[in-house]
Amino acid sequence: MDYIIIVAGGKGLRMGGEIPKQFLPIGGKPILMRTLERFRAYSETLEIILVLPKDQQDYWLQLCKDYHFQMNYQMTDGGETRFHSVQHGLALIPDDAEGVVGVHDGVRPFPSLEVIRNCYETARKKKAVIPVIPVVETLRHITEGTKPRGDYRLVQTPQTFDIQLLKAANRQPYNDGFTDDASVVETFGFDITLVDGNRENIKITTPYDLKIAEVLIG
Repeated sequence: MDYIIIVAGGKGLRMGGEIPKQFLPIGGKPILMRTLERFRAYSETLEIILVLPKDQQDYWLQLCKDYHFQMNYQMTDGGETRFHSVQHGLALIPDDAEGVVGVHDGVRPFPSLEVIRNCYETARKKKAVIPVIPVVETLRHITEGTKPRGDYRLVQTPQTFDIQLLKAANRQPYNDGFTDDASVVETFGFDITLVDGNRENIKITTPYDLKIAEVLIG
């Protein structure tokens, strides 16, 4: 059995408004709904786990009624950090489960089905996989000057893992170096495999991103 944990804990501060960014509409539908729909389009049998702050759940459920949004998924409370939110999502997966679990940002509604499929299928063999895209602009370190962009990649989600590996890695004590799920698994001592992402798979965090998302929907 495969799973996807969709983490949606944003408060929308960089959007300049009071509505959490994952609830803002693009193309007439909240971002988070589009994200869930993308993974359901990938697989009708994929177990979807939505991790949402407790104080946002009533608002989300009302949105689902307003938009007549119906889908089978489980929901659990967000944690203090992303690491803890993923722990809450993993807790809904049986301890003896076998398969692949992905972790995805709720405000990334445009992962291609091909990328999702490649992440899951590669994780069955390599156990820890993340999608990345090339850096197209010159990078400059504040104190060390220009860096060769060919040495870097931009990291996306879904990040996919063997279920037992991610469960074991998430039993580690939290530290500030856990910037994403790959960093948690790397700290646990396991190598990460990179696969191609898709450039449209943007993380919507600013008003400019919303404009780009509207173009992508159109």
